[in-house]
Amino acid sequence: MSFVWTVAEQHEGRLKAVSFELLSRGRALADKLDTKLASLVIGAGVGQPGLRELIQRGADEVYHVADARLAHFVCETWSNILADLVRHYRPVVVLAAATSLGRTLMPHLAVKVHAGLTADCTELDIEPGSDNLLQTRPAIGGNIMATIKTPDHRPQMATVRPRSSVVLPRDPERLGRIIEVPVAEQLFESRVVVHGCRADVEDFVNLEEAEVVVAGGKGLKKGDNFALLRELAAELGAMVGASRDAVDRGWIGYPHQIGLSGKTISPRLYIAAGISGSIQHLAGIKTAETIVSINKDPDAPLHNVADFGIVGDLFDVVPELTRRLRRSKAVAS
Repeated sequence: MSFVWTVAEQHEGRLKAVSFELLSRGRALADKLDTKLASLVIGAGVGQPGLRELIQRGADEVYHVADARLAHFVCETWSNILADLVRHYRPVVVLAAATSLGRTLMPHLAVKVHAGLTADCTELDIEPGSDNLLQTRPAIGGNIMATIKTPDHRPQMATVRPRSSVVLPRDPERLGRIIEVPVAEQLFESRVVVHGCRADVEDFVNLEEAEVVVAGGKGLKKGDNFALLRELAAELGAMVGASRDAVDRGWIGYPHQIGLSGKTISPRLYIAAGISGSIQHLAGIKTAETIVSINKDPDAPLHNVADFGIVGDLFDVVPELTRRLRRSKAVAS
C-alpha cells in the first residue's frame, strides 16, 4: 500500500501545531487515494500522549524515530533517516511544513531519492484518473497561482505553508499503530557536530504562531510610523506584521510580510492598519478568527471581509486604541 506521509515537527519533546495542520492536508489526500496516512516523528522526548494525538487527529500510523542524538535538527542525519525510510516503505506523497526545518530538509531529501519537490504550497489536491498530486503555489511574486505536477517520479513531495489549513478535531476513539523505528548507526552524519542551537528571534520566526497580530500597510506613509503599531502590539502582547507594499518600500523587513508572497497566519485577532486588502494579502489571513480593519477608505476591500471595519484615519485610531488599552489596564490593576 502506498501511503501518504507527513513529517511532524517537535521542539524539546512537544509536537508543534504545524504537525497537526499537515495531518488535515494529508488526510484529505489519503482519502482521495484510498490509502493510509502516516506521520513521521524524528527526535527525542516525544511521549506516548503526543504520538497518540497524531492518530487522534488523522494519522493511521505513526513512525517514531527516537534517539537522544536527534534532539536537535541536523539536516544531513535527518535526510539520511528519511531517505532510508522512503526507500523501504515507498510512500506516494511526502508532505512537510514550509518552515525553516521543512525548507532545509525537503530539498536535501528530494536529491537523495531522485524526486521532485514543490515548495510553499497553499493548496493540494489529487488529479482524477492519474493520482498525480496537484501542488498549487504562488508564482511571479505572488501575482499568479501555479499548479505543478510531478508525474514521472515518486514520491511526490511538497512543503505546505503553516497556518494555511485548519487542524482536524481530536477523536479520542480513533485507533492506529505507533511503530518504533530503530536508527542504523551509519545514518548519523559523523561530519556534523551540534554544539548548541541559537534561540529563535521571536519577531521574525514566530509570526505564524502568534495569537494576535498588528499589521501595517502603505497607509502608514513611512517606516518610522510602524512605531505606532509596535506600541499597540506591546499593549496587546502581539506580533507586528506588514503588507507587501510596506515591505517593498523598505519600511520593515521581509520576515514580517503577510500574504501569498509572505507568511500565512491564523491568529485569534488580526488588526490591519492602512492595508487596503489585495487578494494576495487576504490569502495570508483567511483563517484568522477575528479581523479588524482600520482604513479611512470606506471601500477598502479588507473592510468587506473584516469582522470589524473602522473607517477613520489610522493616525487617530491606533493611538486612541493604545491609550484606551493602557487606561483599562491601569483601572484593572
